[in-house]
Amino acid sequence: MRRLVLFDFDGTLTSGDTFIEFIKFYSGTLRFYLGFLLLSPVLVLFKLKIIPNWRAKEYVLTYFFKGEHLNKFNEKGRSFAEIVVPNMIRKKAIDKFNKHREQGDLVIIVSASAVNWVKPWADQQGVDLIATNLEIENDRLTGRIRGRNCYGPEKVSRISQQIDTHDYLEVYVYGDSRGDREMLELATHPFYKKF
Repeated sequence: MRRLVLFDFDGTLTSGDTFIEFIKFYSGTLRFYLGFLLLSPVLVLFKLKIIPNWRAKEYVLTYFFKGEHLNKFNEKGRSFAEIVVPNMIRKKAIDKFNKHREQGDLVIIVSASAVNWVKPWADQQGVDLIATNLEIENDRLTGRIRGRNCYGPEKVSRISQQIDTHDYLEVYVYGDSRGDREMLELATHPFYKKF
């Protein structure tokens, strides 16, 4: 019987947050640090739980990417997936990930990061992806999220839209943060901070 395997991306398969690293890759170090200095009040409000994860994310997306052309953004996403992501992948995590693939399990990456830079890497691995979509108007980023941020309960909602987990006797879930808590509850084999 085929098993279902759900992997969080940032902090689980990778050693850090690809959203942060993608901004640095896209904008350059100086603009990155200046931007986060200017955004520091927003980050403080987020840490104090005054504004939600998705709202803080939209402030950051708006500052760095509002008005960027989609083609350029996607091209940078592909380059990031080829150049930066391989150096962020955890050895033990990718070994387990590859073992599941070799066994013929259905492996899906479920990420709060944007499709634009995670999908090129997922495609290279031949696995499906469920991730956050960014809003586009006239081929340019608005700085907003399209739909909901793929985080927490939204991960479970998006998984259930694509697949019936009850069709699988065994469900493996790998996660590392509170954003994975609800997804971990789907598992017959939950692994929290395994790597």
